[in-house]
Amino acid sequence: MSPPPPARRLRLGLPRRMFSQVLLMQVAIAAGVAVLATGLFLAPLGHLLDEQAMRQALAIAQTTAAQPGIAEDLQSTRPSPDGPVQAQAERIRKASRAEYVVVMNMHKVRWSHRDPRQIGKVVSTDPSEALAGKEVMGIDSGTLGRSARGKVPLRDAHGRIIGAVSVGIEYDSVRARLIHAIPELFAYAGAALAIGALAAYPVSRRVQRQTRDLAFSDISALLAEREAMLHGIREGVVALDRGGRVRLLNDEAQRLLGIGDEAVGRSLDAALGEGRTTDVLAGRVLGTDLLTVRGHRVLVANRMPTDDGGAVATLRDRTELEQLGRELDSTRGLIDALRAQDHEHANRMHTLLGLLELEMYDDAVEFVGEVVGDHRATAEQVAEKIHDPLLAALLVGKAAVAAERGVALWIADATLLPNRLIDPRGLVTIVGNLVDNALDAVAGTPHARVDVDLRAEGRTAVIQVRDTGPGIPAERWELIFTDGWSTKQPPAHGKRGIGLAMVRRLAERQGGSARVGDADGGGAEFTVVLPEALEEPGPAPEPPAAAGRALVPARETPAHLTPLTDTSVPIPEEEPR
Repeated sequence: MSPPPPARRLRLGLPRRMFSQVLLMQVAIAAGVAVLATGLFLAPLGHLLDEQAMRQALAIAQTTAAQPGIAEDLQSTRPSPDGPVQAQAERIRKASRAEYVVVMNMHKVRWSHRDPRQIGKVVSTDPSEALAGKEVMGIDSGTLGRSARGKVPLRDAHGRIIGAVSVGIEYDSVRARLIHAIPELFAYAGAALAIGALAAYPVSRRVQRQTRDLAFSDISALLAEREAMLHGIREGVVALDRGGRVRLLNDEAQRLLGIGDEAVGRSLDAALGEGRTTDVLAGRVLGTDLLTVRGHRVLVANRMPTDDGGAVATLRDRTELEQLGRELDSTRGLIDALRAQDHEHANRMHTLLGLLELEMYDDAVEFVGEVVGDHRATAEQVAEKIHDPLLAALLVGKAAVAAERGVALWIADATLLPNRLIDPRGLVTIVGNLVDNALDAVAGTPHARVDVDLRAEGRTAVIQVRDTGPGIPAERWELIFTDGWSTKQPPAHGKRGIGLAMVRRLAERQGGSARVGDADGGGAEFTVVLPEALEEPGPAPEPPAAAGRALVPARETPAHLTPLTDTSVPIPEEEPR
C-alpha cells in the first residue's frame, strides 16, 4: 500500500494575494483609527465632565450664598440640625441633587450638612480661600468621599464676609456619565469601521485587477527580474511617460546615447538635444527600424506606445554591422576591379605573347616596363603626397575601383598630408565615404571624374572631394547630412543614408565641420575641416612642383579591345572641370 499523503499543515499569517492583504491592512488601519479617535475623544470627555460638575457645584454654592436670610440666620442662630440654615440648605441640596450643601462661619464650623451629626463641627477640607473672598472649585475628598466641589464666600448685607458656602457633586455620578457615553462612542466607531471596510473593498478589488491578482512576493520578484533583464540585455531601452519625459534608462541605452541617470525625469529635448535621434525616440518620425546616428554610433531605433500614454523605445548598435556592410561593398568593388584587371592582364599577356612570337623582343621589354611602371607610378604618386599608410592604401584601392567603373580619379597638385594624423581611422572613414559617394554620383556619366584634395594647414586637416556629377540642389545641402536620407537604392546588407551623417558627426566630434556646395564647372564639392587633426608639426617638406596626375584615366574604349598604357595627362589645378 502506498503511504498516505502527508497532512497539510495549517498556515497562519497574512494571506498571499495582494487583494486580501490590502483589504486586511485597510480594515486594520480603519479599526486602529477608530480606536484612536475614540480614545482621543474619551480623554477630553472625562475632563469636560469634571469641569461641568465643578462649575455646577460652584453655581449651586453661588445661588445658596445669594439666598436672602442665610447670612442673617448664620449670625443670629446657633448651629443646630433643626435650625433655619440647615433647613434652607437641605432644601437647596434636594432641589439641585447635590451631594451636600455646607454653610460655615468664619471659624470653619458647619451650620448645615447632609449628615446632621456633622453640624457644629469643623469642616474636613480647608476653606481658607473662600473665607478670604475667593471662589474656588476642584475635586476633593471629604467625609462623604470624593466629590466635585465649589466654594464661595458668604457676605452680610453690608458686604462683609461672615462665612462660606461649600457645595459638592458626587464624583461617582460624573464617572457614571462617562461610562454611559462609552457604548455610544463605540457604536459610532463601529459604524465608521464598517463604512471604512465597505469603502476599502472596491479599492482592493481595483488593486486586484490592476495587479492581476499577484502577490507582493510575485511583484517583488517581477521587479527584480525586470531590473536584471533591462540591465543585462545588449539592447538599449528608453521608457517615456505621457509627457515625453524619460522614465527609465538601462545601462546599454546610457552607453549608446552618451547620457547618465541625470536624464531621468527630463524631456528628450533637454536630455539629448535637438536632432534625429530625439525625433525618433519622441515619435516625431514614424516607422520601424529607423536609422539614426548618435555621436560616432549608428543606431537602429524602434518605438512602441504603452497603454498609459507613454512609450518604450529600443536601440540597437549597428555601427559594426554598418562598417562591415561598407567593407563588403568595398570588397565587392575591389573584386570587380580585380576581375577587370584580370581581363586586362590577359590582354597584356596575349600582347606580350604576340610580341615574343614575332621576335620583337625590344618592344616586348618596353611594353612590360610600361605596364609595370603604370601601377608603380600610381602607388608612388599617392605615397608621395599622402604619407599616412592607411589613407594612402585607401586611395590606391579606390583608384582600382574607379578604373573598373570608368571614372578618372585625380589627386590635386596641392595635396600634401604628413604622417602626423591623430585619428587616421576617422579620416579614412571620412575620405572613404566621400569618395564612394562621388563615384556613385558620376558612374555612368560621360567624362566622369573625381578630384581629391587633402592638405594640412598647421594642425588642421582640410579634405575636399569634387565630382562632375549632376550636383546637389541648394535646398538639399543640409538634408543630405540627415540620418537615413538618401537618393540611392539601399544595398543588400541594409539601408543607406548613413555615410554623410557619419562624416558630419566625425567632423563635429573633432570640433570641425562638413559642408557641401557647387563645384566649378558643375557637380558637387564636399569640404571637411578638422581642427587639431594632426600632431604638432615639425619642419614641413616643400610640396612637389610637378603638376597633378590622374590616378586612374578615364577609358574611352573597353580594356579588352585595346591594350592600355599610361594615358594620363598632366592637368593644371586651375583647369576648368
